Amino acid sequence: MGNYIANVYHMTTDIKHWAEQTAEEVLREFSNRKTYTCAAGISPSGTVHFGNFREVMTVDLVVSALRDIEKKVRFIYSWDDFDRFRKTPKNIPRDMNEYIGMPYCFVPDLFDCHNNYAEHFEKEFEESLNDVSIKPEFIRQNERYRSCIYSEQIRFALENRYTIKSILEKYKTEKIDANWFPLIIYCEECKKDFTKVTFYDENYTINYECKCGFKDTIDFRKKGIVKLPWRIDWPMRWNFEDVNFEPGGKEHSTPGGSRTTGSEIIQTVWKKKAPVYLKYDFIILKGGGKMSGSLGNVVSLKDVLNFYEPEIVRWFFAGTRPSAEFFISFDLGIIQAYEDFDKCERIYFDRKFAKDDKEYFKQKRIYELSSVIIEKELPLQPGFRHLSNLLQIAENDVNEVVNYYKEQIKSNGDRNRVKSRARYVWNWLENYAPEDFKFKLQNEVNIHLSENEISALKLLGIRLKENEYNESTLFEEFYNISKQSGLEYRIFFSAVYRLLINKEKGPKLAPFILQIGKERVIKLLEKL
Repeated sequence: MGNYIANVYHMTTDIKHWAEQTAEEVLREFSNRKTYTCAAGISPSGTVHFGNFREVMTVDLVVSALRDIEKKVRFIYSWDDFDRFRKTPKNIPRDMNEYIGMPYCFVPDLFDCHNNYAEHFEKEFEESLNDVSIKPEFIRQNERYRSCIYSEQIRFALENRYTIKSILEKYKTEKIDANWFPLIIYCEECKKDFTKVTFYDENYTINYECKCGFKDTIDFRKKGIVKLPWRIDWPMRWNFEDVNFEPGGKEHSTPGGSRTTGSEIIQTVWKKKAPVYLKYDFIILKGGGKMSGSLGNVVSLKDVLNFYEPEIVRWFFAGTRPSAEFFISFDLGIIQAYEDFDKCERIYFDRKFAKDDKEYFKQKRIYELSSVIIEKELPLQPGFRHLSNLLQIAENDVNEVVNYYKEQIKSNGDRNRVKSRARYVWNWLENYAPEDFKFKLQNEVNIHLSENEISALKLLGIRLKENEYNESTLFEEFYNISKQSGLEYRIFFSAVYRLLINKEKGPKLAPFILQIGKERVIKLLEKL
């Protein structure tokens, strides 16, 4: 991704990618910094779905834009695993209401493979991020809070609680209780947050009591069981980490939402600028609507990477402004996605594939931001639809598919791409391909055919033996055979499909026969 020649790009056109525009805004707002901090984060309340991934991908693209102009960048990703467990997601195997009120890091992992509930979802997502070449510095907020690192920040927030209260009340319809403290306390006895502050010494000591009956006096410099509520926690961390850029979803971006209050709090209380902000929109699961962890209609980044190459996953975001929603498709739309990505790749390597300079520079930059590794020349582009036919013909023998491309493979990179893309295509065939897209090549004649159909098919076998064809000439031959045999075109085509795959329809017939190999087709025809 560092191959981008900034000077050429800006001299040739004034078009700039949204990530570059954002990077420039960061430089304007926070000039002359030795290091720029870009942040993302989420509560591990359940599966970190592909819609959640939009935040970290948005940050990664801005980080890339800053690094491309030789700025030092710190990319942090916060796991808000000291937030409270609120409800059981629908894709969790059993009811977990008994843990409501505990921090995520205290809830057990019901899958019995990690130390706790939070870590289960954190590790899965972290591994997937590595697959798309995103490597932030991970911060687990439960570790920060429990080790009392934020004690001075907490004291400062308590000292300014009346100012914070007045800011929050500007956007609430109800008044906040006069004895309100911006604190969440996890009871030492039941580990839940059904607690309230009963005394504060205006320094570091608080008294609290819990609904379970437990009471205690603690010094929060020494006992890490307290945290700030989200609307205060967010600006506190902007201040603590000196954050210069952090995006947010629609739920944070509404007027009076956490972005609004957070900006006012950091400016009024901590006397600092709020980070540069981008609102990002939803990702829609085609056929399933907006992804929601609580509703259970989610796919994770790991799920998506079973069917889409990492570069294409990155390309979805590099090619779409954060403010625009887009669909992720697992139906036939996946074929179009691969075709569009391949076109972007061709444009990067050769301007002639772009309709004009504007498209060339736009697609060139998108490809650079999408790519994990950029080859020196255009790599082999085995088509998704074409591979789906070859794999079914070869019954998922990838070596046979690689052999099909032997004349086109110029490097190990080409060979690896055929193998890799074949894996994605086969996963799709097994999980999402519609039935009329799938087939099994026949080795025996096990269908009923009329005498005219048999005659036409035998003639096809003779012609295949006698001649060499390309797609165009073979297609013409089909019509010649149909006329000579007195069969309607559609009946002839149906007979060939039934013989080959025992279906009335299938892939385009001429290229399909050439993909199968005429020797194999002739062998079947000779069994008539």
